[in-house]
Amino acid sequence: MSENEGECRVLVDAGVCKMRTLITAKEDMGMVHLDIKSDCPNVLKLSWGLQPISAYSEVEANIHESEIYGLADECIPHAACPVMAGIIKAIEVAGGLGLKRDCSIRFVDPDEDVEISRGFLHNH
Repeated sequence: MSENEGECRVLVDAGVCKMRTLITAKEDMGMVHLDIKSDCPNVLKLSWGLQPISAYSEVEANIHESEIYGLADECIPHAACPVMAGIIKAIEVAGGLGLKRDCSIRFVDPDEDVEISRGFLHNH
């Protein structure tokens, strides 16, 4: 096992609020320990309630049963905040259930061609 295996750091830039959050997740004996540093007082409030968490239980949970989203429901006043997804991705990777790969949300112009190589595109 390499020195950094079981550890993951994720930086979330939340967008227009310009708040940044650094999430460090470390796996130890099946539980993931989280350390969160953030410019956002609401994310910091969420971090105060964090306990070591089972990666499998959190990653496989329905969103409404997720411990992270449960804490967010109490602390985060903005449903579109991407920090919770970043926390769960860090848990997933630190717990050995996923690979490190950047994610993104990008706004596209109405006339911009967008190729969807996998999955389905549904227009309303």
